[in-house]
Amino acid sequence: MGWCDNTWFASRVALRFLGQSRVQTSIILVGIVVGVSIIVFLRVLIGGLQANAIDRMLGTQSHIAIEAADRVNMPAAGPEGRWRLMLEDRRAQGLHSIDDWQRLVPALESLEGIRAVSPMVSGAAIGRRGGAREAVTVLGVDADRYQRIVPVGNNLREGAFTLSPGNVAIGSRLAETLGLQAGGKLRIEADEGASAVMTVAGIFEMGVRELDSRYVYMDMKQAQSLLDLPGGVTRIDATVDDIFAARTIADRIARLLGLKAESWMQTNAQLLNALRSQSMATTLISVFVALAVAIGIAAVLAVSVTQRTREIGILRAMGTTRWQMLAVFLLQGAILGLAGSLAGSLAGWGMVAAFHAFGPGLFETPFPPQTIPMAIAIATLSGVLAAAIPAWRAARMDPAEAIRYV
Repeated sequence: MGWCDNTWFASRVALRFLGQSRVQTSIILVGIVVGVSIIVFLRVLIGGLQANAIDRMLGTQSHIAIEAADRVNMPAAGPEGRWRLMLEDRRAQGLHSIDDWQRLVPALESLEGIRAVSPMVSGAAIGRRGGAREAVTVLGVDADRYQRIVPVGNNLREGAFTLSPGNVAIGSRLAETLGLQAGGKLRIEADEGASAVMTVAGIFEMGVRELDSRYVYMDMKQAQSLLDLPGGVTRIDATVDDIFAARTIADRIARLLGLKAESWMQTNAQLLNALRSQSMATTLISVFVALAVAIGIAAVLAVSVTQRTREIGILRAMGTTRWQMLAVFLLQGAILGLAGSLAGSLAGWGMVAAFHAFGPGLFETPFPPQTIPMAIAIATLSGVLAAAIPAWRAARMDPAEAIRYV
């Protein structure tokens, strides 16, 4: 027989065996369908949850924050030109600018993987309206540049993100605390007695308590004047093309430019660890479900080999080769895995659709196109591997002994 004839023969016998054991075949198919549907639904659900968490997190901050390197104590000069080392407390950092930042911005923009760069000056101040006062963080930015880093304009509740001189945009919680609306007046008081009365051009709601309670955006030049940092910036924010390459790019920036560069992975290490643990738990659940399905297939086929010992012996006596008999049971495992995974993938897709329609709607759960092919491939491969031992046992049977089996 040629290869095609062997395949046709093995397929026909495999389907006949499966059809003769309808109860066993139905039970294992139901098990595969349930297992695959759980895997598909769980992976889509957890994937959507993680993507939503990352999108929310990165929608309110830069991928990389670049600051001047920490200032350190220098050894003092001793007598006769010798240096004298002194043990002192760590030097206070204070508010200081990044040296030659105007040259650094285009240099950063030219780096591979960097999508956008925005210089910023930030510092602590007091926001006052009448007798009410709140500690705030002043952020002086170029509105057009900064919008490419954090799209504040997409989260406005009132007004517009217009940061012309004399205008500010504030968080919704801060506006509620101070009783402000768009068009209202806010006095900003910084250190050294500097202050300015600003018009609230917009009120944003980012969904992060710290931001909505403290952030005050204004024109960069006005912030530099208010914070007594003329011409300086305290931070340069950057976004990257691949968010998961942010740490590598940040390390490269630190090495090349001698600055302190911190990625979102470092500033959100606890959340990232939680997401990784969640992914690991999902993978473990999927593995155990797949193992349970594989064990079920192996058990059914092992019983099938025992029940069909005489038939296997007759087939072998009629000239069926060991490789053909091996192929018969391997094909049974593949057919069970393929059919069950197709139905299970469809059921998983239906569960995701039902979650969209009737679930709480707290986050989106997009259905990645590779999910179903991956589930089908894994289930089919698991079916073949699970059938390997029963298939090998059937192929090694001695025809004479098998025919005498009762």
